[in-house]
Amino acid sequence: LYHGVGLADEYPTLPHASDWTEDTPDGVLEPGMVLCVESYIGRLGGREGVKIEEQILITETGNRQLSRYPLDERLLG
Repeated sequence: LYHGVGLADEYPTLPHASDWTEDTPDGVLEPGMVLCVESYIGRLGGREGVKIEEQILITETGNRQLSRYPLDERLLG
């Protein structure tokens, strides 16, 4: 899941591809946008779980990671 950062209540939201419907708006990522890439670990349909987000800046040539919190190397696959 990707979502925006700022005062717009996480707008724009880009749902996981399996959650797209006919009502999912087509969006364009443009240089200068900052998004959160959000991973969720928990039971499917559950109310509790762990969310890990990384902030990225969309650039002219791709993206650049903005968040710098170190992840525990022992937990990375």
